[in-house]
Amino acid sequence: MKLSELAPPAGATHRRKYLGHGRSSGHGKTSGRGQKGQRARSGHHIRPQIEGGQMPLMKRIPKRGFTHVDRVKREIVNVGRLTQFAAGTVVDPAALEAAGLIPDATRVIKILGHGALTHPLIVKAHQFSEGAEAQIVKAGGQVHRLPKD
Repeated sequence: MKLSELAPPAGATHRRKYLGHGRSSGHGKTSGRGQKGQRARSGHHIRPQIEGGQMPLMKRIPKRGFTHVDRVKREIVNVGRLTQFAAGTVVDPAALEAAGLIPDATRVIKILGHGALTHPLIVKAHQFSEGAEAQIVKAGGQVHRLPKD
């Protein structure tokens, strides 16, 4: 069998429906659109959420939770990721952004304690978890809290 010999099975394909080709075509006059109404007009579009008098799905399903308008967006960095900095380096928001650890240095930065720190660093951030602070101090480094703007 060759690729050019492939054909769909009998009955799988249908002739195209020619619309608007006169009354004797079976699809003339209104071209299968019925009489008047939104669906009969050219360029008609009905949004998926419109259900014609039935209560729309988005209104029927229960709503849960809310979005806090004053939510503080934090950039999270684990202590283990700070090992890429040389010993004694000052690690501040600008240094973290330059290293590609955070996308935005203007947000609140929190250091978490996942991973291990092996050499001393001077870490400047807005927030520290207890575990992260303990690891930095244990490695001989310093923790400086920045004021939240």
